[in-house]
Amino acid sequence: MARRVSAPLSAGLLLAAILPLAACGGGSKDRPKADLAASKVTTIGVNSYLWRATLDTIGFMPLVQTDSNGGVIVTDWYANPNSPNERMKLTVSILDQDLRADALRVAASRQVSQGGQWVDAPVQAATVQKLEEIILTKARDLRRMAISG
Repeated sequence: MARRVSAPLSAGLLLAAILPLAACGGGSKDRPKADLAASKVTTIGVNSYLWRATLDTIGFMPLVQTDSNGGVIVTDWYANPNSPNERMKLTVSILDQDLRADALRVAASRQVSQGGQWVDAPVQAATVQKLEEIILTKARDLRRMAISG
């Protein structure tokens, strides 16, 4: 999929953007320095773009636990004002310092109100998958903005 670049790129940034495309399936030594710098220069133990994107995405929910070294964010129960008889709770785990799709795990719990009590209910797999996609897209956008300056 072709993307348009709105601002002119310097020769160095252009080279950094093209190098990953030219690599042919090598190991971590083949990664461009911009990738390594972006994920390693951090004061937290996990990928900073995934961490920030997760907090931005679920920041409307009350947070119970945030562990930036372990990469865990746990929310408290949240009920959408438009559907007060249903509530969700999330646990997001960031598993790596690299910005990769398999470095993110989202677990969700859902409850519905029945007879004045909260009862566990199934969470659709598509819900968790969509939330992971939103976080990953936001993290990639944050990284793209940081590299392009």
